[in-house]
Amino acid sequence: MSDQPSLPIIAIADQGLDGAGLPAAHLAWAIANKFTGQRGKLLALPGDNGQLGGYLFGMGEARDRSPLLLGLAGANLPEGDYHLAGAYGDATLAAVGFCLGAYRFDRYKKPTPAPRLSIPAEADAAEVERLVEAAVLARDLINTPTNDLGPDAFEAVIRTFAESRGMSFTATVGDDLLAANFPMIHAVGRAASQPPRLLDLSWGNPADPKVTLVGKGVTFDTGGLDIKPAAGMLLMKKDMGGAANILGLAHTIVSAGLKLRLRVLIPIVENAIAGDSFRPGDVLTSRKGLTVEIGNTDAEGRLILADALALADEERPELIVDMATLTGAARVALGPELPALFSTDDTLARELMAAGLLADDPLWQLPLWAPYDAMMNSKIADANNAASGGFAGSITAALFMRRFVTNAKAWVHLDIMAWAPEARAGRPFGGTDHGIRAVYGVLKARYPADGSIA
Repeated sequence: MSDQPSLPIIAIADQGLDGAGLPAAHLAWAIANKFTGQRGKLLALPGDNGQLGGYLFGMGEARDRSPLLLGLAGANLPEGDYHLAGAYGDATLAAVGFCLGAYRFDRYKKPTPAPRLSIPAEADAAEVERLVEAAVLARDLINTPTNDLGPDAFEAVIRTFAESRGMSFTATVGDDLLAANFPMIHAVGRAASQPPRLLDLSWGNPADPKVTLVGKGVTFDTGGLDIKPAAGMLLMKKDMGGAANILGLAHTIVSAGLKLRLRVLIPIVENAIAGDSFRPGDVLTSRKGLTVEIGNTDAEGRLILADALALADEERPELIVDMATLTGAARVALGPELPALFSTDDTLARELMAAGLLADDPLWQLPLWAPYDAMMNSKIADANNAASGGFAGSITAALFMRRFVTNAKAWVHLDIMAWAPEARAGRPFGGTDHGIRAVYGVLKARYPADGSIA
């Protein structure tokens, strides 16, 4: 900790200077510097004896204000100790926003010290800590390149994650996948130098409602024999972003002690190219027994998820939630900030969208439009993994995976980007968290730690 005193960050709504209760000298300083509370603007304040006295921070107009807006302060302030003052809104979300904005990924360069925040007394400090830890966990994993986070290393990270939280852990690796009836996970990952695997974690009382999380863990995706162009591979280290965010979500559940039985399934593969790569035109038999014709080896994520979803579905859980960096079509439809949400339960989907808006973790529901399911048909197998016609790619991918979920009470699929191409409030450039706060908010309301189910 620094010997310097903690400096205030005084949040001011746009045109709110007159009612902010600032000392006359600071009010005059703000006016002289044309500070009116503009969204995201920081203005250093003079203190005594030429010292820095703190900062004004513009909250902007209410209609443009995001719950994590203080992240812009966290991203732009120098190292030091700070505390919040003024009209910063919800204390917990303001603190979360500041801390997420202060996130740095410095593993491969000289570290840049981040500002430190004293959590406001009225905030839920434990909630701030778990939400920030969840996001940082996801971001660090997504930002790590594949040479340091291939299947072996990713398994080691997840094993440590499970052990540190008292979760059970099993791994089914390589040809053992065939013996355990996970043939599509095996097929997708068998060409890589590090073998494919399925990780199975669980926590909680088996008598409590069963919630299962499934995350796509493709540590790198060349596209397979339907190889991607060079530009298409540049960000493929993030193709395990679904698994990273699922781990962040699992952390919030365990940390909060929610009253549910949690299971986490993460299929991990590298979609590489070698003599034993799976091929376009191959027909694979899935765990569920459905046969799948391979229309495109670059539609591999839905294959490994299908085997994992089939396993999850066998327990007939209350809820299955999967996250995956699955389709470019979702990005075309909704852009990089808004993950596509699919669900078999429209009431649950509305709850998730509402929770996402409250926590600045937005989701947007797209339909499981049944007539489009025919686009995934095959003339020689039960299904094709690539839709015909090129339309509605995120919807047809979701419909493909829905074929493998028939017993669960509800299923939610989040097609996420897991990457921030441009920095914004609470989300610096790079690997990012998507869906964690939204799903956690709903689970916390449904399965609170005190055991009373809402």
